[in-house]
Amino acid sequence: MTTRRTPVFFAVLCLAPALLGLVVFRLYPIALAVSDSLFNVVRGDTIFVGIGNYLALAADTTFWKSLQVTLWFNLLMNPIQIALALGLALLYVQKFRGITLYRVLFLIPIGVSLPTAVIIWRIMLTPDGLVNGLLNVAGLPAQPWLTSEGLALYSIIAIATWKGISYWMIFIVGGLQNISPEIYDAARIDGARAWQRLVYITVPLLRPTLLFVLVADVSINFLLFAPIFMLTQGGPADSTNVLMYEAYKSGFIFGDMGRAMAIIVVLVLLLLLIVGLQFRLLSRRTEAAS
Repeated sequence: MTTRRTPVFFAVLCLAPALLGLVVFRLYPIALAVSDSLFNVVRGDTIFVGIGNYLALAADTTFWKSLQVTLWFNLLMNPIQIALALGLALLYVQKFRGITLYRVLFLIPIGVSLPTAVIIWRIMLTPDGLVNGLLNVAGLPAQPWLTSEGLALYSIIAIATWKGISYWMIFIVGGLQNISPEIYDAARIDGARAWQRLVYITVPLLRPTLLFVLVADVSINFLLFAPIFMLTQGGPADSTNVLMYEAYKSGFIFGDMGRAMAIIVVLVLLLLLIVGLQFRLLSRRTEAAS
């Protein structure tokens, strides 16, 4: 009996630090957010309002606009990041002249911290910055990248994509290196072209890696905050006001922590729903392919 319990006890002991971290840094904040979303502070008194904050969100046009911006932002950003990361990874594993320089250049964004990257891009996107300077050289007019309602969100997408694709590229490179070269050799002998090898061999065998990258990318982008806080503060005209920034404004600018926590809970539930759908759809495709 003692012999059977020893491996279980040892496993629990090894997992204890990770489980403690999960409870303290993940589950407890979520439980606290749910609890705080049920209260409001009125004239210094904490009042239980139940689902009142959620009912208020349902009738709040600012919240719905923020939700729309969040969904549109992720609908554009996630496919762009993953497609570019896949393309860079495919180049990364090739052998041609200058490949070492290429690998160094596309790993640079990983070594730059997010605040530093945002500051660099803010300088580059000013009216007299480098990007508009290059446009002028090409004979094109300067653009209000961060101050235009029609361009600000896409500028944020470009900056976040530049910062993130090299990181996701590393995971995809790892997946590519696990694919046996013999499979490609057999496909070449059978006359398969490059695009056919990509579609029928590379992508199917990369599904587990791409699923991980997709889920992680969606989770990070739904919670993106720093670039918006540092560059646009949700403007102009709420065109970059994603749910994370709307929650920040509610809690730390307007002092309405109940509304802020309600937004966070909605955001987490929305993220769990989307990730769950991704797992379900991709697992079905994997089962069909096998």
